[in-house]
Amino acid sequence: MGMGIAEMALHTMPGAFAGRSPASNLFLGTDARRGKRNTNSVPNSRALQGLLKIPGLRSVRQQCQRIDDLARVTEGNGTWVKDAVNKASQVFGDATLQGHAVGGDGSLNGGAVKPPPQRWKVSSIEDEAWELLQESMVHYCGSPVGTIAANDPNDSDPVNYDQVFIRDFIPSGIAFLLKGEYEIVRNFILHTLQLQSWEKTMDCHSPGQGLMPASFKVRTIPLDGDDDATEEVLDPDFGEAAIGRVAPVDSGLWWIILLRAYGKCSGDLSVQERIDVQTGMKMILKLCLADGFDMFPTLLVTDGSCMIDRRMGIHGHPLEIQALFYSALLCAREMLTPEDGSADLIRALNNRLIALSFHIREYYWVDMKKLNEIYRYKTEEYSYDAVNKFNIYPDQISPWLVEWIPPKGGYFIGNLQPAHMDFRFFSLGNLWSIVSSLATTHQSHAILDLIESKWSDLVAEMPLKICYPALENQEWKIITGSDPKNTPWSYHNAGSWPTLLWQLTVACIKMNRPDIAAKAIEVAERRIATDKWPEYYDTKRARLIGKQSRLYQTWSIAGYLVAKLLIEKPDAARILWNDEDAEILNALSTNKKRGKKVLKKTFIV
Repeated sequence: MGMGIAEMALHTMPGAFAGRSPASNLFLGTDARRGKRNTNSVPNSRALQGLLKIPGLRSVRQQCQRIDDLARVTEGNGTWVKDAVNKASQVFGDATLQGHAVGGDGSLNGGAVKPPPQRWKVSSIEDEAWELLQESMVHYCGSPVGTIAANDPNDSDPVNYDQVFIRDFIPSGIAFLLKGEYEIVRNFILHTLQLQSWEKTMDCHSPGQGLMPASFKVRTIPLDGDDDATEEVLDPDFGEAAIGRVAPVDSGLWWIILLRAYGKCSGDLSVQERIDVQTGMKMILKLCLADGFDMFPTLLVTDGSCMIDRRMGIHGHPLEIQALFYSALLCAREMLTPEDGSADLIRALNNRLIALSFHIREYYWVDMKKLNEIYRYKTEEYSYDAVNKFNIYPDQISPWLVEWIPPKGGYFIGNLQPAHMDFRFFSLGNLWSIVSSLATTHQSHAILDLIESKWSDLVAEMPLKICYPALENQEWKIITGSDPKNTPWSYHNAGSWPTLLWQLTVACIKMNRPDIAAKAIEVAERRIATDKWPEYYDTKRARLIGKQSRLYQTWSIAGYLVAKLLIEKPDAARILWNDEDAEILNALSTNKKRGKKVLKKTFIV
């Protein structure tokens, strides 16, 4: 594509850019100058000056003005915005819009005096959580643009935990939306979009257009030739600086999901209707829907390309990516503006939704009945009508699974490839399959049944296991490469992650079983604040704070807050879930009735 998002945005965001785009070398305006460093400055000035000598440093230089001032998209739509906000307040309650006066021009940040916030009766844990979430906010040119990954004041070496991660910000963004603080989410969406088309290269190779960064950092750097003046820059990481150098496949998918949630919660649809936002969304979709060698509708990725961002044997077609992919496709279809240029993309999107839905529901599902079928599979079937399509060997069924799976309940396996089924239970993938309606109603209830039945394994003393069971002994050595951080029952290897509480809550509310989430929240409240909001917990029952866990982890804090807010106002969870699609249901039922067409005569060439 000849014109990137940065250049495209010029048509809709006058004055939005300054400096030069490394991708296009297009001059975009004047630098933003400041007399003093702000709180985003880098403490070590020598290290900072060394950073400036790195030729690969990308920066987004912008004049310090509000996003609302940059894009005049909503001009003349003041009445519409007022109506949308009023409508949203009826759905989500007055508390949703607390602290946001609607200006005379219809903007959410008008000049009217803000009314005193209406607060629910909250526990001291919630008070502390909101205070910590506010403290984790990152500002760029005076406006909030995200939250850092962790904010431990005693951590002298934050590594990259002082950056704004796309996936980590999602629960923070949802928490702000539910409290009516829309500005930070809007800014986050638009600023990360501007980073999408930035030049990203590793060892002379560039990934496809449309890739969203894993994270970004706001840096304050001195201007050349002027020791007293500084400027703020956004420095994104697309995975070329990450451990393992893996591209973040899930970032773009989460970005689309958050974009839809913003529109539904705020009532402000002008953001998703912008030309640059529509273009950015299409670039993500085209990257995901690009033709390749794969025979399956699932998205093929490398190990470590999602929340589990280290080597854990999830390369191929991991469930987490498929659930987010399905959800993002549905969200994007809802938001894409109808135009001639989008017809082929929407057609490809619809076809992929149907194929992906059938594939996951049919081949990833396992319960006691399915396990018996797999156990009796014939192998080496060469036929269009083969039952064992992926040539799965029954000996792959581990003894732990036979003893562990309950008579009532089931789940989606973690991965499926030729001659390989990963029978581990992955929490995020299964929960988001419920949220996105990738799972049928029966399967969704069965997943929650399994969580209830295996509470002592999956929740125990802190929700929720990222996966179960852990890789141990020789299996751990081979699959993880003897990773010292992913030792058995730690971190990604069956550690317990409090942030998963919010996904569990959305799934439970969607299936009208909020009591499960309420019980998990109660478990978390017993110690999460006392333990200083850790990133994860270790051991089978989550009794110990993770040995390398960061404290005051923002998405642990935000995940708890979102869970509490949604339990209080369950209707608000609708901004996140996707309803069962009637067209997909009809297509699947028609496909099953017709069955596989068998040719009268076949030829082998």
